[in-house]
Amino acid sequence: MYNPYFFEVAMLIYSGTFLLYLLYVVTKKETIGKFAFCLILTGFFIHLAGLLVRWRESHATGYGYIPLSNMYESLVFFSWAIVLMYLIVDIKYHQRTIGIIASPLAAVTIAVTSLIPGVKSDIRPLIPALQSNWLAIHVITCFLGYAAFAIAFGISVIYMMQSKRDSSPRGPIRWLPSSQTLDEINYKSIVLGFPMLTVGVITGAAWASSAWGSYWSWDPKETWSLITWFIYAAFLHARYTREWKGKRTAVLSIVGFMAVIFTYFGVNYLLSGLHSYL
Repeated sequence: MYNPYFFEVAMLIYSGTFLLYLLYVVTKKETIGKFAFCLILTGFFIHLAGLLVRWRESHATGYGYIPLSNMYESLVFFSWAIVLMYLIVDIKYHQRTIGIIASPLAAVTIAVTSLIPGVKSDIRPLIPALQSNWLAIHVITCFLGYAAFAIAFGISVIYMMQSKRDSSPRGPIRWLPSSQTLDEINYKSIVLGFPMLTVGVITGAAWASSAWGSYWSWDPKETWSLITWFIYAAFLHARYTREWKGKRTAVLSIVGFMAVIFTYFGVNYLLSGLHSYL
């Protein structure tokens, strides 16, 4: 029986990091910010170690697959990918405050594995449709895209708060990045995630062809993946050609992530189809 010790430790570290980031944004002490960054980085590598250990144990059981095949494994990978995207944003934009978004999202995503009915952490043999080399590239690219969209979602929510304060007599929330900075990071996060989602959709079609003999069958997961893709394509189109910024793009980002969540969870639990794996 697989013991998800590494993931539980990572979840606790992300939870503690969230408190540190809150303390950092209140005090603005760089020492606390640096410690929070080092702590979330520690959780990131412990989390990665857990993924590698699960991969090794799947080989030890004789199944031998990359741990991305069911709801449990995809959730723990999604959590790790969220932290990865945060680290990229932090290093590129020097916006440590965004850690108050990433750390709770990462912790909650792991915690959800214990809350959703039917999610099991044991290592099981792959069903025939998943026994493919397409598994790794399709799932990894999709979830890296989802993780970038999760960061964009959190930033968009904060943007809505900040922009509302911009027009009030009290002025902007000082401990948050400016509305302009948040808008730019929202855009850049989606620019990062959109190509990954695109690759995920394309490789999914190729995988479907090899597994079921058809590139596209309008399965609910395929349909909602396409809807999600169109929402983020609309975001980028509006940004490039209409120069949309601010609240309109923040709303599109939030709507897009709601579509991501439905594609991920809603299809599995509310709609039956070829992709309903738990």
